[in-house]
Amino acid sequence: MAAKSALLRSPTFLPKLLPSFPLRLISTSPPLSQEPQLEPSPSPPSPTPLPPNPSTGSPFYNENWRSPQPTAAAAASLLPVPGQSTAAGHMMAFSQILDLSGIMNLFADYVASQRWNDIKSVFEYWVRSLDESGKPNKPDVNLFNHYLRAQLMLGADSAELLDLVQAMQEFAVLPNAASYNLVFEAMVKELESLNNQQYESADSQSRKTALVEATTKLFDKMLAEGPLPDDGSFNLVVGLLIKAKHFDPALTYLDLVPKYGRTLNQGVYNGCIQFLLNSNKPDTATSFIDKCKASAENKNLVPTWNLCHHIAEVAFRSDNSKLAYQSLEYFARWIERGEKTRPQVQLSVDEGLAAAALGTASRTYDSKLLDGSWQILKRSLRQKKLPNPETYLMKINAYASLGQVKKAFETLNELEMAYRDAENTNPELFSPFTSLHPLVTACCRNGFSSLDAVYLELEKWSQAEKPYKSIAALNCVLLGCANIWDLDRAYETFQALEKLGVTPDIHSYNALLYAFGKHQKTSEACNVFEHLVSIGANPNATTYSLLVDAHLVNRDPKSALKVIDEMVEAGFMPTKQMLKKIRRRCSRQMDYDSDDKVQNLARNFNIRMGNEVRREILFNLQYSTNY
Repeated sequence: MAAKSALLRSPTFLPKLLPSFPLRLISTSPPLSQEPQLEPSPSPPSPTPLPPNPSTGSPFYNENWRSPQPTAAAAASLLPVPGQSTAAGHMMAFSQILDLSGIMNLFADYVASQRWNDIKSVFEYWVRSLDESGKPNKPDVNLFNHYLRAQLMLGADSAELLDLVQAMQEFAVLPNAASYNLVFEAMVKELESLNNQQYESADSQSRKTALVEATTKLFDKMLAEGPLPDDGSFNLVVGLLIKAKHFDPALTYLDLVPKYGRTLNQGVYNGCIQFLLNSNKPDTATSFIDKCKASAENKNLVPTWNLCHHIAEVAFRSDNSKLAYQSLEYFARWIERGEKTRPQVQLSVDEGLAAAALGTASRTYDSKLLDGSWQILKRSLRQKKLPNPETYLMKINAYASLGQVKKAFETLNELEMAYRDAENTNPELFSPFTSLHPLVTACCRNGFSSLDAVYLELEKWSQAEKPYKSIAALNCVLLGCANIWDLDRAYETFQALEKLGVTPDIHSYNALLYAFGKHQKTSEACNVFEHLVSIGANPNATTYSLLVDAHLVNRDPKSALKVIDEMVEAGFMPTKQMLKKIRRRCSRQMDYDSDDKVQNLARNFNIRMGNEVRREILFNLQYSTNY
C-alpha cells in the first residue's frame, strides 16, 4: 500500500488517471459580466525606506566575518592588504580591540617614538576590522593624516600621497589643509633633492618645472574649491617657490598672506626678504614689510641681525629711505630684546652704518630717516662715547639739504662743544670751504634774504642767556656772501665779527680773500694775505690756492707761479687741479716759459698732468657766420 500511495503521488503517474478524449471548449473568449463592478481600491502607500547602512564610509565592509576573502573592490583599493605572518596576526588582533580614540592615543605614542611602520600597519589592519557593534571602523581626517605622515616619513613621493588624499573620499572623509600640507612637504623634499644634485641636467630642470606647476595647481585648487590654505600651506608653498626661484607666483601668494590673515614662520619671512633683495626689488621688499607690519599676525616678525645689515646695505645703495628706516626699526627691536634678556646682551649698530643712513637721508630729503638714524646711534653708544666728527658732519649735511638751517647750526654747536678743544683735531673740520660747505650752500640758498636771516639768528644767540658765539657759523655766512658775489655784505660781515665777540681765524681771512678774488680785485686779495701774515696767522693750503686763483683771474700765470713757490717753501704741495689751471692759462696766454715751469713742478711732485685734447679742440674752433 505504501508503494502504491507513493506512486499515486508521483507527478508522472497523475496524467494516466485522466481520460484520453480531448476537451472541448464552449467559447474562445471569456464571458462578459452583466453585474456592476466596484471601483478598485487604491494601492497601498510605499513603505518607509530603511535608514542608511551604518557601515557607509568604509570600502572594506565586505571584508568581515560574512566574507572573509578580499573582494575585487578591496583588491583595487590604494591601501595594501596586510600580510598574514604571525606578527601580522598579532597586529591584526591588537588593532581589532581599539576604537577611534584609542588608536589616536596609540598613534600619538608611535609618532613620539617615530614608529612609522607600526602606524602604517595598524592603520591598514584597523580600517579592515569591525568595531564592538560589528560595524566597520571608520577613520576620521586626523587619523588618516597620521597615516599620510607615516607614508611621508617612509619615503612616499608627492604623487603617492596625493593619490592617498584622493582615496580619503572612499571613507567619506574630506581632506583638510593639514592633509595637503603633507603633500606639499613631499614636494619640498623632492625639490631639495633636485637642488642638491651636483650637476643640473635638462631632465632635473624639467622635473623641477613640473613640480612647481603641480604645486601651484594644487594650491590654486585649494583657494578655489577648499579647504582654504592655512599657515603651513602658505609657508610650504612660498618657501618651495623661493627655493625654485619662481619669483612671480611667490609674490602673488605673498600678497594673499595678509588677505587671508595667515602667519609666516621666521624662516619663510627671512627667505622672502632675502630673495626680494637678491632680485633687486627694494620697493617690493618695502611693500612686503609694510603689509606684514599692518597685519596682527605678522607684525612681530623680525629678520635676523645679519639680514638687517643686508637690508640696510641694499637700501643705502639704492637710496631707498623707507627701506633704510625699516632696517633701523629692526635694529631697535633687536637692541630692545637684548636689553630685556637676562643676562643682558648689549647689541649696538656700527657708527659707519648710522653715518651711511644720514647720507641717505640727505640725498633723499627724509627727515624721518635722519632722526631715526641719530636715535639708533645714540642708543648704540649708550652715552659711553661721543659720535665721531664725521657723523656730526653727516648730520649737518642732512639738515642743510632739508633746508633746516637752525637745526644744522645746533648740530654745529654740539660738534664745537665736543671737538673744539680736543687734541689731534683736523684743522679742516670747521672749514666752510670743505667740511661745512653744505651749510654754506644752505645759508645762501635764497640769496641775501636767507643770509641776513641766518646772521640775525646768530646775533640773537650770541646775546642769549647761554650765549652761542661760533666763528665757524659766522664763517659760513661770510663765505655765503662771497658766493652770491656780494662783496660789500661780505666785508661788513667780516668787520662785525669782533663786535659779536669772536676773533677771525684763517678761514675768515680765506673767505674774504675769496670774495676779493671773484671780483678781480687781486691787489686787495694780496693785501688780505699780507695782513694775515703780519698778524701771525699761518696760511693754509686753501689760502695759497685762493691766491693763485685770484692771479689767474687777472690772466697772470707768472704771479701764480710765484705764489706756488711760496706755497712750497711753506711746506705745502700744489695739487694737480691747481697746476692744470696754470697750464691752461699759459696755453691761452702763449706763455711757454711758464708752461715749462709747470711741467717741472709736476715732475718734481710726481703729478701726472695728462692732456686736455678736448679742451684744446674747443678752444681752437674757428667760429664764423659763413654757411
